[in-house]
Amino acid sequence: MDQSNRYADLSLKEEDLIKGGKHILVAYKMKPKAGTGYLEAAAHFAAESSTGTNVEVSTTDDFTKGVDALVYHIDEATEDMRIAYPIDLFDRNVIDGRFMLVSFLTLVIGNNQGMGDIEHAKMIDFYMPDRVIQMFDGPAKDISDLWRILGRPVKDGGYIAGTIIKPKLGLRPEPFAAAAYQFWLGGDFIKNDEPQGNQVFAPIKKVLPLVYDAMKRAQDETGQAKIFSMNITADDHYEMCARADFGLETFGPDADKLAFLVDGYVGGPGMVTTARRQYPNQYLHYHRAGHGAVTSPSSKRGYTAFVLAKMSRLQGASGIHVGTMGYGKMEGEGDDKIIAYMIERDECQGPVYFQKWFGMKPTTPIISGGMNALRLPGFFENLGHGNVINTAGGGSYGHIDSPAAGAISLRQAYECWKAGADPIQWAKEHKEFARAFESFPKDADKLYPGWREKIGVHK
Repeated sequence: MDQSNRYADLSLKEEDLIKGGKHILVAYKMKPKAGTGYLEAAAHFAAESSTGTNVEVSTTDDFTKGVDALVYHIDEATEDMRIAYPIDLFDRNVIDGRFMLVSFLTLVIGNNQGMGDIEHAKMIDFYMPDRVIQMFDGPAKDISDLWRILGRPVKDGGYIAGTIIKPKLGLRPEPFAAAAYQFWLGGDFIKNDEPQGNQVFAPIKKVLPLVYDAMKRAQDETGQAKIFSMNITADDHYEMCARADFGLETFGPDADKLAFLVDGYVGGPGMVTTARRQYPNQYLHYHRAGHGAVTSPSSKRGYTAFVLAKMSRLQGASGIHVGTMGYGKMEGEGDDKIIAYMIERDECQGPVYFQKWFGMKPTTPIISGGMNALRLPGFFENLGHGNVINTAGGGSYGHIDSPAAGAISLRQAYECWKAGADPIQWAKEHKEFARAFESFPKDADKLYPGWREKIGVHK
């Protein structure tokens, strides 16, 4: 059934919809199945995303039609489909009237992802008006809170050198804590890897006190504050809170140095919001494990990594992993920096929409996945700044001298870029950075040909 007379209005202008402030706008790459007209498929998609179904129903009245989602722009050649969703369509909290991300996702990528007349449809951007931004939680803490703890300026406090305890599974409590201590002698921030939790060989109630002891010893030895991001991911929010409460009790006077990591993609919006609301004084670390199932460029359905990051800011993530923009081991490109810009700035041009955040706190880009000191100068040059958390596992524990030396080499790489120095010349004056060339020779050969002769390494 062609529903384009009801669920499409191509006379609507995007600038007028944005000025009106009464719609959430969503842009997709959509292709209909062969034999279905583009506008017909788009209108069916909008109907299924809002008030309609595949037949006329007797219970529809004029008010219902007033909250229809409307296709307002199509371009079949580029597969560009844009839909305006009235904000009144979306479910609100009973307790405080605020917006819920689950309702946004239920409508904009709900049943429409399985429709028989759609070949594929992937969300590539969305626009939130001022009133909707006001009704999402947003972050409670941001990178400035970490800079303050670390004794840095709260504006442009710079690079936070972090790591992930490796191997990601298989360490018992004492080796785990020892690995943390070894890194903290040179670095700032340690996170649990996403599968680490309460394994039988590493029960959390034994591991965490040892980690806190390692933190205190490292702080005493270096005279510098340290931060630990603890995985509280669980199916049950009571279990999440039990883990979080134990962490706060364990860290006691240093509880402000404890961040909470949640696997926000596999756990879902409920997990992120529970952590955000129950523990507003803690930095909320969103790990996106599993996101590639829908965000990969090879996937034609779901949504993009850009959309995932933008949604995380609405939910209240203090920081989210954003990949390495082609500089590490994960899928990505240099122009992925738009992801970082969208979540850290107060206004930004996305792939389709210019989004203003109206003062909502920023979400920190967390850079992880195959990074080391040699790759960082190019990464910073591409991004244009170093106000990020970088969790380099192999880049720290793979350093030829020690995890602490690996951490120092990361910091020196940032300082090299900030100084505008040539990395080869910088290596001649900074031992840990120089030893990173020997630690990661394949990267060194690729990025800095002839480095052995230039630095004076003869092996």
